[in-house]
Amino acid sequence: MAEEVHETTAGDGYAVGHIDAMGEGPGFRKVRQQLGVTAFGVNVIVLPPGQAGNRHYHDRQEEIYFVHQGQVEFEFGDGSTYLLGPGAVARVDAHTVRLVRNPSESEDSVYLSAGGAEGYVGRDGQMAEG
Repeated sequence: MAEEVHETTAGDGYAVGHIDAMGEGPGFRKVRQQLGVTAFGVNVIVLPPGQAGNRHYHDRQEEIYFVHQGQVEFEFGDGSTYLLGPGAVARVDAHTVRLVRNPSESEDSVYLSAGGAEGYVGRDGQMAEG
């Protein structure tokens, strides 16, 4: 039977962890550092009710956001806004200005942000024996 993950554990070529073991309270959970990710940036962000991140853009890194809990409002540089709930995903080009905000008055928002540059690797999976 598989063991449920509650903290970060690493093995030969893998690491597993839980965001609750990567930090407390609001702010960034450093997934990349905790799991040893080297190919792209990845964090989980806990945003308290009514709080917003910083309006920002990137020089090179395209980002994808996945909402895990609560709602996240995205405001883009063209003035458009979108409300994303659990299970929703957004992709944002590097140079696109974005602001992420938690519109709730009572519930934390929890979302994952992953970013990278230099293009898609392509489908490179191989069948393993067994």
